[in-house]
Amino acid sequence: MDKVSMTLTIYFENPFWVGIFERVVDANLMVARIVFGSEPKDYEIYNYILKYDCQLQWSPSVSLDDKTKHVNPKRLQRLVKQQTQNVGISTKSQLALQKQQELKKQIHQQLKHQNKEMNAKKRFEMKQQKKKMKHRGK
Repeated sequence: MDKVSMTLTIYFENPFWVGIFERVVDANLMVARIVFGSEPKDYEIYNYILKYDCQLQWSPSVSLDDKTKHVNPKRLQRLVKQQTQNVGISTKSQLALQKQQELKKQIHQQLKHQNKEMNAKKRFEMKQQKKKMKHRGK
């Protein structure tokens, strides 16, 4: 059976509030980043999760070390307290976001290159037509 867990971290990244969804499926971490704008209320976050959960763009998965072992309840309580006080995202999440950003950058560069080639080809054809029109005028 697959073990799936998902966490949401919201923090202020000047000038907007940003949410980081972290989803762990079978020791693979995937991350999605959302910009909320103004500070979101609890009910706004809940509504966002209900409406747009399936539309999140997840980053490529990053493997995690699956070390699940029994944790003392007091230690677990301390860990939860540390996580609630900790601001920001984990380094694995940062790596996943960085991969996603690099993929988007590569796609953008490919599209830009194709458009540039198409424009150059179009200009060349226009020049050729212009030459033919001038030649016919004699």
